[in-house]
Amino acid sequence: MSFRSYLRGACFMLLMGLCAPALSGDDLTLDSWPQWRGPNRDGSLTGTKLPDSIAENRLKQIWRVELGPSYSGPIVSSDRVFVTETRDNKTEVVRALDRKTGTELWKQAWPGELAVPFFAKANGDWIRATPAFDGERLYVAGMRDVLVCLDAASGKELWRLDFVQKLGTVPPTFGFASSPLVLGDSVFVQAGGGLCKVDKRSGEIQWRVLDDGGGMSGSAFSSPYFATLNGVPQILVQTRTVLAGVNPDDGTLFWKKEIPAFRGMNILTPTVYNNSVFTSSYGGGSFLFATTKDESGWSLKESWTSKAQAYMSSPIVIKGNLYLHLRNQRFTCLNLETGKERWTTTPFGKYWSMVTDGEKILALDQNGELLLIRANPDKFDVIDRRKIADDAWAHIAVSGNEVFIRDLNHLTVYRWE
Repeated sequence: MSFRSYLRGACFMLLMGLCAPALSGDDLTLDSWPQWRGPNRDGSLTGTKLPDSIAENRLKQIWRVELGPSYSGPIVSSDRVFVTETRDNKTEVVRALDRKTGTELWKQAWPGELAVPFFAKANGDWIRATPAFDGERLYVAGMRDVLVCLDAASGKELWRLDFVQKLGTVPPTFGFASSPLVLGDSVFVQAGGGLCKVDKRSGEIQWRVLDDGGGMSGSAFSSPYFATLNGVPQILVQTRTVLAGVNPDDGTLFWKKEIPAFRGMNILTPTVYNNSVFTSSYGGGSFLFATTKDESGWSLKESWTSKAQAYMSSPIVIKGNLYLHLRNQRFTCLNLETGKERWTTTPFGKYWSMVTDGEKILALDQNGELLLIRANPDKFDVIDRRKIADDAWAHIAVSGNEVFIRDLNHLTVYRWE
């Protein structure tokens, strides 16, 4: 069987919840939220239509639990929710909560103390990356460049991979910020100063590429993304200096492109539109690169550039338009064919996480405001808005008719009828 056929099958099984045996109902379903930015890793919802209102009488709070600080987004399965936290600035904790009640089912912990530089202290010394769940195991990235695999049913630690110890690199200056990607029998992470492929059963590193030395220069922020370009499956990865397409099988680089950014702040997850790749950087701008492949190999052509600069927020694509929260805290809509700015708002908070059903956008602002927006390329079209938290850096999750909000010190679940 070809790698392409295998990978397609693996991805299908992952999304359908068939890649692992059912665990007392704790398996993946079509409406689960198993990883960074959801089932498709792009903020899109499958089989779910967002509500017409998020007012208190329409979007009702079901339960709320207090937690230690974290920027990790919640992971949601059919009967439980997985969350992370940092306790006393030195211990990283993973909890499994009952989805219906918020009752704790199990807890696991390990040492994870890491102090970020003084100029980043406002963003804390706590765990950042969102875990990944394959229906059987949970893969958690700890601040000190540690990847931990837990049994999702019991919380038992199955293996722990310390990249600093294994590869002789130094702990990342800003912590392990890149969220793991699970494909087939492998986990892909930006850790140990490069992009690593790890055997998900054993925790052994299978290869490492795009090595840039570790430390501050190697503390990649962007999360890897699986895509098929020109019929070729690949891992899109953005280090602090380059954007690249990588062969998932052997780590061969299909192509790469330098991306200008202030102090390497290439943070968002790259986005695919047809056979083109969009990215945007702090201090660089926004770019759309068209990829082509022929007998001589791969080539990239810059389709357009824009002065718009993203920061931490990853965009969503709806009907040929891209919706993006910017470094200057404004929200903008860009036409993907031309790069033309359709509209730009006045400032909001420092970060947005977004999901879409293809017609509406549900956005969580860093200041804790939840916005329901019509995906309208002609104007910024707010349907409803509601203050629900004070400090919300973790990515919003939606599963079925429930919304999971992880603010700095709580997880709150809401439901619409």
